[in-house]
Amino acid sequence: MFKKEINAAPKSKLKSSVQRALRQSLLSTYPLLVPYADEILPKKGSLEAMKLPDRCTLYVLDGAPLFFENGGGPGNPDNLLLPHLKLVHRFPQAFPSIRIDRGAIRFVLSGATLMAPGLTSAGGRLPRDNPAGTAAEEGAKDGLDEEERWSRELAKGEPVVVRAEGKTEACAVGFLVIGTQEVKEKGKGPVIEDAHYLGDGLWRLATD
Repeated sequence: MFKKEINAAPKSKLKSSVQRALRQSLLSTYPLLVPYADEILPKKGSLEAMKLPDRCTLYVLDGAPLFFENGGGPGNPDNLLLPHLKLVHRFPQAFPSIRIDRGAIRFVLSGATLMAPGLTSAGGRLPRDNPAGTAAEEGAKDGLDEEERWSRELAKGEPVVVRAEGKTEACAVGFLVIGTQEVKEKGKGPVIEDAHYLGDGLWRLATD
């Protein structure tokens, strides 16, 4: 989405009512961020919006990029809020994630669609299998287990963070074009559309 260089645009301050709505939307989409809500979006903070190409909007607080959405700005219920990687790096456990193997890293960092083999190989990590009666049904908490597998299957359309084998910090953010259970069953085909990755135009964009 942001393969090309992005020119910084003027930022506009958002009304308190819009800030509250965005805060609620963010926490509804990523409930594991709730304990950090006041740190990420202080109630007295001044959230600003910056218009980006392709009808995207970036939200910035005190010069720090937090999250972005497409669809032409706040107030659209169909917008999907995605975290900026700098926010992911601050709160890595708060976002659903998968892990790619080393061989897939260069493709993800070029903005390519992530394919199933990069996740189903020995170095990849898809969510752990959750037979009936476990995980969500028993109220288990979301998060990574000891094998670095997310605690529940992820559905088509869900936002997801992409981690990489042998790397500490996440390398991309995108959304699933197919559910993780189906990835395990098919073992081939596209899985994630990159929306934002390390080194892309959004990563390099000056927001201060």
